Amino acid sequence: MGKIIFVSILFSVSVFAVNISIDDKQQLQKNCLQCHHNEQIPNGLIYRRYLMKYSTEEAIKTAILKYLKDPKKENSIMPHPFFSKFSMKKVLALDDESLRKNIQTFLDTFDIKKKLRLSE
Repeated sequence: MGKIIFVSILFSVSVFAVNISIDDKQQLQKNCLQCHHNEQIPNGLIYRRYLMKYSTEEAIKTAILKYLKDPKKENSIMPHPFFSKFSMKKVLALDDESLRKNIQTFLDTFDIKKKLRLSE
């Protein structure tokens, strides 16, 4: 009985799992990663810093949204020397829903949990 419940839960989670669509990736590339690439900003490092400080996905999303709406050193998780190497971010002219969608795609793209694999 327990196996059946486990398999059904696993199946339902996989069916409803968030998939990154091509359109979402293109929007992320256009709105965010193009500048990150030009400036050579380490996306994986930024994600790991947020993960270490906030640990939950909702807290990370809230902190990133706060920074994107008001990009100041005080709202950033990056140390102050980071801004001597990389330029300060400009405010994006995007609505909250687009920002949230880009944040979710960023988190899904750079999620280190997806890179962890158990040996079989």
